[in-house]
Amino acid sequence: MKAWFGVFVWLIITVVVQAQQPNIRVKAPETPTHWGSYGPSSSFDPEIMITEPHNTPEWALLQRELLRSVSVACEHYFNRYFDEQGFLLTDLRWGANDGPDDAIENVNRWPQLYALGGSDKIMTMYKKVYEGHVRQMSIPPKTVTGRSSHVPYAIDGMYFKEFPTRADWMHISEGLMVFNMMGLGDPYHDKFRHRVRRFAGFYMDEDPGALNYDPEHKIIRSMYNGSRGPLMRKTTSVDWTGDPSEVRNRYAAGHGEENYEEFLFHFKDYHDTQGDVPLNLMATTLALNAFMLTGEEKYRTWMLEYVDAWYRRMEANDWVIPSNIGLDGTIGGAADGKWYGGAYGWSFTVEQQSPPAQGLSHRPRTRWGFVGFMNAYLLTGDDKYLDAWRKQHDVIFKAGKMIEGTYHTPMMYGNPEWSREGYTEEDGWYGFRPYNPENENMLQIYYLSMQAEDRKHIKSNPWLEYLEGSRPDYAINAMRADLADVRKRMQLLREDHTSPDMRLVDDPMHINPASITSLIRLMGGGFYEPAHARRSPPFHTRLRYFDPQKRRAGVPENVAVLIDRMTDKSVRVNMVNLNPLEPRSLIVQGGAYGEHQLMAITEKDKRVAIDDSSFTIMLAPGAGTTLEIEMNRYVNQPTMDFPWER
Repeated sequence: MKAWFGVFVWLIITVVVQAQQPNIRVKAPETPTHWGSYGPSSSFDPEIMITEPHNTPEWALLQRELLRSVSVACEHYFNRYFDEQGFLLTDLRWGANDGPDDAIENVNRWPQLYALGGSDKIMTMYKKVYEGHVRQMSIPPKTVTGRSSHVPYAIDGMYFKEFPTRADWMHISEGLMVFNMMGLGDPYHDKFRHRVRRFAGFYMDEDPGALNYDPEHKIIRSMYNGSRGPLMRKTTSVDWTGDPSEVRNRYAAGHGEENYEEFLFHFKDYHDTQGDVPLNLMATTLALNAFMLTGEEKYRTWMLEYVDAWYRRMEANDWVIPSNIGLDGTIGGAADGKWYGGAYGWSFTVEQQSPPAQGLSHRPRTRWGFVGFMNAYLLTGDDKYLDAWRKQHDVIFKAGKMIEGTYHTPMMYGNPEWSREGYTEEDGWYGFRPYNPENENMLQIYYLSMQAEDRKHIKSNPWLEYLEGSRPDYAINAMRADLADVRKRMQLLREDHTSPDMRLVDDPMHINPASITSLIRLMGGGFYEPAHARRSPPFHTRLRYFDPQKRRAGVPENVAVLIDRMTDKSVRVNMVNLNPLEPRSLIVQGGAYGEHQLMAITEKDKRVAIDDSSFTIMLAPGAGTTLEIEMNRYVNQPTMDFPWER
């Protein structure tokens, strides 16, 4: 009797002690009996195990439905606008106006969708589209259209060596929005690896047919560059526009043009392209890709050399990035000595094209160069690359003025009548608009720095306010909005009665159903703004996820994750396994490329040291939890390698 009483007391004590333990287990045994027949795979070893059942939250159901709906919608879209070769079913034009960049943009965000946890078919489709795109754009125009090209460097196709022959980096970057993300899903594909090296080599003088870079003056020699090297003459309207084409009663041209002459008029002032320009800083993403893929130091060295040259130019120009650099390396040397001159420069105000000459339009692209500095920051974590642009922001802010009770800052510098009059002695700041720090890259700067001094510039941003504890309904509302957007785009697809010869290459773009802004922000704590995405930066996220059993990127089936707090040193993530029958394992990585070191995890009152770029967690059937993850950001060299390959 006493023995049975002792056993009974022991059982009671055991139950009480276990009930007081937090919902976390560290380094489970190799064959934990509590998993039954669903024990962890022998190919991975979970560092953390979550066992407590979790009520299914609304956000998790919405997230899984959004991943599913977008994946299915993309299949419908693919079947409508692409053929079995991956060719885009539109009327191809071989100029730069509606050319290669717009064609591949039709599957923007598909690699990110797959990397978050979209269906396996998503990667299959975007790979097929990319291969079809490369083939289409490499075919000589006469083969496709029955007429020879008016663009001399496109006689053999708009692509050469699978890259644009020559174009400006506003358009090249837009055309790389898909390619630059493909390493998120499969960095081990041979064709991708060859292309990454080849494309970077075009800007490191590794290809004698594409000597774009001058290592002595540390410049890219022309705004118009690519796989056939720099264009060392003034561009013409035909260079930008391409072949003559029928417009009226056929196309709905994006800029409102009604005929080919209006296409030409659009580009009548786009001719001063020799020498280096801030847009070329976006070429650094190619070298960054190559470094993250191979780890070879030469790519890192070239990238920092080129960005540092622009840093010194900003410093020499009172912290305003000059919009042209001469072939001799001098500021303003390609625009009559004017630091603000050149195509897409600070003074680039040109006549509107539709209706022709009925007004002026500001079209600077100087601020796009910030991507190069972001890339340098990703590699180094050195605040100087952000501080240069903070100082430019301050210069522009100080040049502002009150207009009807609202503070306005200038968009432009030079002569607002430049396209009609040229430069004058009275050139100065103009193009005033209501002050918005996001116009000066301050939102990107804050995302990278997470410093209070940068945050104070951003007055209203629902996502940031959600991460700071206000706007508690943001996550639910954002995912509902994206689901509604998918429905709207599928309705547009059903209502699109055009035939391929009625569509310009960018016409299907607004129907692309990859509405995943909420997923990028809420699952990964990722920075995504449509205007910034056009600059084709690398993926910037606080966390990233992998399925160790399927050996693929993205959250496993039935798993949902939600980031609802972020600081400089930490992130809070909720996670749940919606499957009531089977466990799910998940690898959590610091940053899109392992650039953040994860130092420790706290779950309830239990803190576990990690000190690695990733960790593995297993969620029991129906289990969920909230983790506080401590991290040191931008301390690791970024890599495309998946965690199990490192």
